Amino acid sequence: MITICKVYSGLFGIISFILFIFSVKFMIQDYSLIIEYSLICLNSSNIIMTILFDWMSLLFMSFVLFISSMVIYYSEEYMEGDLNLNRFILLVVMFVLSMMLLIISPNLISILLGWDGLGLVSYCLVIYYQNVKSYNAGMLTALSNRIGDVALLMSIAWMLNFGSWSFVFYLSFFKNDSIMELISLLVVLAAMTKSAQIPFSSWLPAAMAAPTPVSSLVHSSTLVTAGVYLLIRFNLVFSDSLKMMFLLIASLTMFMSGLGANFEFDLKKIIALSTLSQLGLMMSILALGSYELAFFHLLTHALFKALLFMCAGAIIHSMNNCQDIRYMGNLINQMPLVCSFFNICNFSLCGLPFLSGFYSKDLIVEVMTMNTLNLLIYFLFYISIGLTVCYSFRLSYYSLSGSMNYISLNCLSEKKSFMIYGMLGLIFLVVFSGSLLSWLIFPSPYFICLPLYLKLMTLFMVFLGMFIGYELAKFKINYHLKSLQFLTLSSFLAMMWNMPMISTLGINYYPVYLGNLYTKIFDQGWMEYYGGQQLKLNLQFGSKFLQFLSINHLKIYFMMMVIWLGFVLIFF
Repeated sequence: MITICKVYSGLFGIISFILFIFSVKFMIQDYSLIIEYSLICLNSSNIIMTILFDWMSLLFMSFVLFISSMVIYYSEEYMEGDLNLNRFILLVVMFVLSMMLLIISPNLISILLGWDGLGLVSYCLVIYYQNVKSYNAGMLTALSNRIGDVALLMSIAWMLNFGSWSFVFYLSFFKNDSIMELISLLVVLAAMTKSAQIPFSSWLPAAMAAPTPVSSLVHSSTLVTAGVYLLIRFNLVFSDSLKMMFLLIASLTMFMSGLGANFEFDLKKIIALSTLSQLGLMMSILALGSYELAFFHLLTHALFKALLFMCAGAIIHSMNNCQDIRYMGNLINQMPLVCSFFNICNFSLCGLPFLSGFYSKDLIVEVMTMNTLNLLIYFLFYISIGLTVCYSFRLSYYSLSGSMNYISLNCLSEKKSFMIYGMLGLIFLVVFSGSLLSWLIFPSPYFICLPLYLKLMTLFMVFLGMFIGYELAKFKINYHLKSLQFLTLSSFLAMMWNMPMISTLGINYYPVYLGNLYTKIFDQGWMEYYGGQQLKLNLQFGSKFLQFLSINHLKIYFMMMVIWLGFVLIFF
């Protein structure tokens, strides 16, 4: 039976293949296409919709559509039994279309439409499982992204100083222009919120409340990469001081999320923190000026991260929705194919030689090493690589070894299913896309001249990370984990340096406290007594007095008459 999942999956797959062919053609011919469509012409004022097709936008659209196609196909089984499956799939399709609009726009107004479309639909998807945790996560996601939307709106307002909102026309002219510097600062702020850099990082692990297929799409190629893509487009106008500040923030984000993932036990949150770490890597190489390298890592990362989430979803699905990695021992015997995919993606994420992640990650680190930077950036880069391998091997250890760790009832099975076929579509690209893309994107290869110890430094950190990850993950029957011996430190690191607390209670504690104070003391206290209640009592007293007078007592009338006569005699 042909379902809505199969229809959209097939459609996206075909369009993805066509776009890839066009992308290669545009790349070989060094050809770009700008299409302008006049919407309204009013008194010589034109409102024009501009679309930019070049090798970069076509290649990125092809990857996004291919991953979406696999994810939608995978969703058919994952969301099986959901009464609103069609609504879910249409939300995902709207999400992908918003991303398409953002990718092909050289114009800030249409970028804002795609940007806000992503924000709105992501909110709907995060709160899809309707419970308190999802609502809180959805609110945190939406409000964090609103900061970026406001920054983008302000940059649109500042671009009124130029003749058009199409930033593509001004990138090379206004390199040192003060207005362009301000616009680039606002764009960087917008990208930082969307790509969850410090101090906006806390929404990204919270967004794991969404269904796993959504996480797979959001954290690989759509929502979080929108910020990186915007900066790749704007890369020509950043001043050196802005780049240095941005490099520090991105490196700290990479370091912080790598540390956090080593102390986390929720499978999806670990993978979310690894996404954050990779986003930090892309942003930092972008701050160093190599936008093509950032784009290269963006594409390879999209593939293995989408598959990593799909594997996590299959494991969670089979384990009756249990997400704690401490229960996932000995999975290799129960789910060999999923576990193989899972570990291939993990190795690719670590940058193990000759998998796709290696080609982009190794190149990024070597280009960084070629620069004359201070020791802090070197330290953050290399330690972050070690930490990535550390939490990846921790995951591999938990999923491969052990014997059904502490779970008594499990119904693990791996039947031939839509999920497996959805993953099969991605696994070959996870292995081969790195070398394929390195030939495509860099027709003349990078020449990197480094001393031997620096050349081997990356591999050394990878193997050191493997060893430490394995050592840290070991646990015995009494839960004697290394991290439990330093509980305060490990909970501080696992909470991403307390960032979720700062960005929720840290911001809204005092307004909520003052609101409560105002309600209790003013609204229901003195203000109530001297305001509404007192007025009511005075009116009551007055009306009772008048009512008392209006009852026909003869003596009262006589008294009134006597008083009245007294007044008359006194004053007249």
